[in-house]
Amino acid sequence: MPATQPVIEIRNLVKSYHRGGQIVPVLTNITLDIQRGEFTALMGPSGSGKSTLLNLIAGIDKPDSGMLRVGGLDITVLNEGELADWRSHNVGFVFQFYNLMPVLSAYENIELPLTLTNLTRAERRERVELTLSMVGLSDRADHYPSELSGGQQQRVAIARAVITDPVLIVADEPTGDLDRQSASDILAMLQRLNTELDTTIVMVTHDAFAAKTARCMVYLDKGELILQPPVI
Repeated sequence: MPATQPVIEIRNLVKSYHRGGQIVPVLTNITLDIQRGEFTALMGPSGSGKSTLLNLIAGIDKPDSGMLRVGGLDITVLNEGELADWRSHNVGFVFQFYNLMPVLSAYENIELPLTLTNLTRAERRERVELTLSMVGLSDRADHYPSELSGGQQQRVAIARAVITDPVLIVADEPTGDLDRQSASDILAMLQRLNTELDTTIVMVTHDAFAAKTARCMVYLDKGELILQPPVI
């Protein structure tokens, strides 16, 4: 992919859902570019389509029409199996409620995506230990999610998201279940990933404090991009 080509290219994207025999529009004619190494916050009121757009970018859902390229590949033409394979190699996920496996330790949760690769056990161990150190949890490797604070669980989730060196990280309200100090720590970690590793991050948030961590803000309202966003 040429260096000047955006890592995410969206053209005339449309998405709707069927509810009770009615068609409910969610996104209307979305056109947006996100550059490689950008940290973008998706903002807007509840029901504006933020999470739907994030899910489309991540290949969790498919649009009704329009083009969506990630890393130069139009993911709208992929079938479900191809999308699942593409996600496993290209997208790291960070969720509001962590989505960790409760029966696995922090180490095992982080290692999980690597079990789908051709890395040897020694190579996996080296990478997991390096990532645990990066998120400041080397001394919590053997702890289970129930033995960790919310902030520590989210650090494990971030480590799991970056362990495969994905094209982009998508974060859906990553600080929504945290106290202010833990939220600040998580946002600082995402900032470091972005600035030091040039990781592309797209984050949905309702929180103006969290959004200011990003280098770019995109606003949606009633499924449309707002050209003149409100001041936050």
